[in-house]
Amino acid sequence: EPARLRIAMVLSGIDVADFNFLLTALGLTRGNLSSHMDRLEKAGYVAIEKGYNGKIPRTEYRLTEGGRTALKGYWSTLDGIRSNPLNPNDTGRDANQAGSEDSVASPRVNEM
Repeated sequence: EPARLRIAMVLSGIDVADFNFLLTALGLTRGNLSSHMDRLEKAGYVAIEKGYNGKIPRTEYRLTEGGRTALKGYWSTLDGIRSNPLNPNDTGRDANQAGSEDSVASPRVNEM
């Protein structure tokens, strides 16, 4: 999911971010951001801390160690694909089959 990947990328560069910062940085709606954060939290990639600044609600997010590991694995997978493009002569498949969508496993990191 591109939006979750963008969230992880933003959080990987900072210690903690609040909800409004992420809204502005990512250009998502409040509902979309909340939904993506819930999924990332359930996957163990993001930690959410809710509290108050006086009477004003505050929600902060940080990328967990598991999230950092998953993001690093995602980029490693993509680097491997870029450095070793599928060559139909190496796999024994014909060119049409090698170019098909299901002949190449897409890099997936659980919820990203």
